[in-house]
Amino acid sequence: MAYSWDNRVSFVVKYLYDTDNNGYLDERDFACLALRATIIEGKGEFSFSRLQEYQHIMLSLWEEIAELADFNKDGKITTEEFKQAVQQCCMGRRYEDFPQAMKMFIDSNFKMVDLNDDGVIGADEYRFNCVTKFAIDDIEVVDEAFNNLLSDDDRRRGGLTLSRYQELYAQFLGNPDDKCPAIYLFGPLAEFQL
Repeated sequence: MAYSWDNRVSFVVKYLYDTDNNGYLDERDFACLALRATIIEGKGEFSFSRLQEYQHIMLSLWEEIAELADFNKDGKITTEEFKQAVQQCCMGRRYEDFPQAMKMFIDSNFKMVDLNDDGVIGADEYRFNCVTKFAIDDIEVVDEAFNNLLSDDDRRRGGLTLSRYQELYAQFLGNPDDKCPAIYLFGPLAEFQL
């Protein structure tokens, strides 16, 4: 159940978007994501111009998600509303077919994980991303998840390129198969109660 489509989408809400952990998404979460991305990309340094760029990306993403998922127009998106929107917009689709703001978020997320800016998410960066998102007490399960995620080409490159990350992210959201490699994109998942 930890790698079911339903649980993976719950993970996205809880650990990627709901920055204030109040159980729903709203515009404030995406404003916080913009600041987080700016600080992470700058490795602690703050750049007002980068913040403005990330604000554009994240608030565009919020507007797009709100248009697609805020069915009752209350300014809040529940996990169930988000799942319904992802099912309509992402299920069975490739990255290229995703809404534009979501693609921008995926690309900016790659930059945040690629800490050394070499264009490849390696094992160290993957580990760091996992342990900063949720509680993990065994590094071996993280390394096993990373190895299960990689294709032979990924192994030769030493990790995930942006194009491979985009492909896997699209599968994480859009492929109901709980055995595809993309289920490991964010690490060893547990079942999430939201």
